[in-house]
Amino acid sequence: MQRLCHEHARVMLLSGALLWPSAAPLRADSPVHDYPTQARVEYVNDCVARNGGKLSTLYQCSCAIDRIANSLSYDDFVEAATYSKYQTLPGEGGAIFRDSDQARKMTKMYRELEAQSWKACGLGQP
Repeated sequence: MQRLCHEHARVMLLSGALLWPSAAPLRADSPVHDYPTQARVEYVNDCVARNGGKLSTLYQCSCAIDRIANSLSYDDFVEAATYSKYQTLPGEGGAIFRDSDQARKMTKMYRELEAQSWKACGLGQP
């Protein structure tokens, strides 16, 4: 009986090993740019919070950061997201985030990209 059980396990392992390479194409392609996990988690947490805190938006928010990662290198993402986040900062301290041409250009580009990503992933407007 034990020998039969081991034989069955061996057949299952062998068939699993043979099928494994064919499963690889089923996985989604990785984004073009690899962002640190912490940055992805922060973005997704913020996105979920901006969408009512519903756990159901987790996959949609993950989809959005993947789309953004396909378009921007991590350094460009950090720069553009920072400009966008602090663009409405009042006073002299906020001037660097709203008054320069670079700040306006980066903010506009990031907000458009984020809006496209959210729309493609089934989220509302950011």
